Amino acid sequence: MGTPRVAPGGLRELGPINWVFARGAARVIGVDNARIFSTLGRAKGLFRAWLHFGGRLMPFGALSRKESEMIIIRVAHLRDCDYELDHHRRLGARAGVRGEIFDRVLEGPEAGWGDRERALLQATDELVTAKDISDNTWSALRRHLDDGKLIAFVLLVGQYDMLATTIGTLRVQRDTRV
Repeated sequence: MGTPRVAPGGLRELGPINWVFARGAARVIGVDNARIFSTLGRAKGLFRAWLHFGGRLMPFGALSRKESEMIIIRVAHLRDCDYELDHHRRLGARAGVRGEIFDRVLEGPEAGWGDRERALLQATDELVTAKDISDNTWSALRRHLDDGKLIAFVLLVGQYDMLATTIGTLRVQRDTRV
């Protein structure tokens, strides 16, 4: 991945609120430094706004935790973002995405899913690769999601695609388990 372009910050760079959040998150996650938080925390208020927005998508979003984790894991896989995969392998397991299910998410929409899961994964693939959803896939999603959930789905995929871009561009290093 290379040398970080923006180094994780400490108390001085993050300010007390973001520093306490980043340190607490690292402790909860079980890592030496939650580098995504100690890096993005340097953006002060923007960081806190991003946390609020992200939290409204997951874990407090319109889709189930399991579906949200499946989508996030698929985005991380498609974007080759090991940082996201590291964290969401653990979070996904808590939501029921573990073992064979995790492997099938990595395999993709044709890995023996029911109509709903296949539609979610196919739409995720299309959004990440083409930045749009085909009419056929949209119709499949519409069978399962109302307007609010459709919007939440597109925002969730976009959020984690953006996060993968940010992690890669800033060269955020993977966290070390303690």
